[in-house]
Amino acid sequence: MPVDLEKILRPIDRPMAPYPPKHVTLASGDDMVVRQVGRDDIPKILPHVAPLMYVERDFYDCVAARVYAELLAYYRHRVQDEYVLIAQVDGELCAIVNGRMVDEKVGMSLHTLALRRGLRIGAHAFAAKMEYHMDILGQEEVLVVAESPIGFRRWMIEYDLEKRFDIPHELGGVPSYALTRELFERARGTLVIGRRPVPEALLSKAMEEILPPSDPPRPPDDLLAATRSQYDPTGTALMLQRWVEEGKVKA
Repeated sequence: MPVDLEKILRPIDRPMAPYPPKHVTLASGDDMVVRQVGRDDIPKILPHVAPLMYVERDFYDCVAARVYAELLAYYRHRVQDEYVLIAQVDGELCAIVNGRMVDEKVGMSLHTLALRRGLRIGAHAFAAKMEYHMDILGQEEVLVVAESPIGFRRWMIEYDLEKRFDIPHELGGVPSYALTRELFERARGTLVIGRRPVPEALLSKAMEEILPPSDPPRPPDDLLAATRSQYDPTGTALMLQRWVEEGKVKA
């Protein structure tokens, strides 16, 4: 008797209320739309994530590689209870955030990937993700970790997250921090912003097409500029790499 292995391999997602779109006015005056995307949208997003796997600065390479894998696993039905939100300005993809439900009360923040630097776009997208867990899914806390110093400042310090060092996070098993409902309510007035409903023309523009980022992070021309992502304050490793490329020393 043949066995349908796909029924065994594919997780069964629990019902999750959809995230209602909102718009955020950035410091530049632009209106940014934050909305949820489904599996059918993932192939349109992956090509914009892939180039960032070669940007060492601020651990974009590590984060982008993991985001790519998480989006692909979501698309291929190989992860349970995941969601994906994106931020767009005039249709242009500016940020991707994702996470999942651990159970009815606890959420797991996966990644926040900004494809346009500045204007606190990543911070606004992260706040929308926390809003989804707390206000829409009705959870009590969200487990969070950071992979870069910028992420640590934005999440752990700005939200004053509580330590949950007894709980290993899914992103490599490192100790978790937690955004509790109390902390979320404390941050709501300053860090969680945006308005609903989104004006019809603005939402239609975002839904029409996911346009590529106009100025995404790129590998630096000077290799030493990448040392912000290395535990190598002298830049020795990258200086050696440059000398090899210039033919000054042999590999």
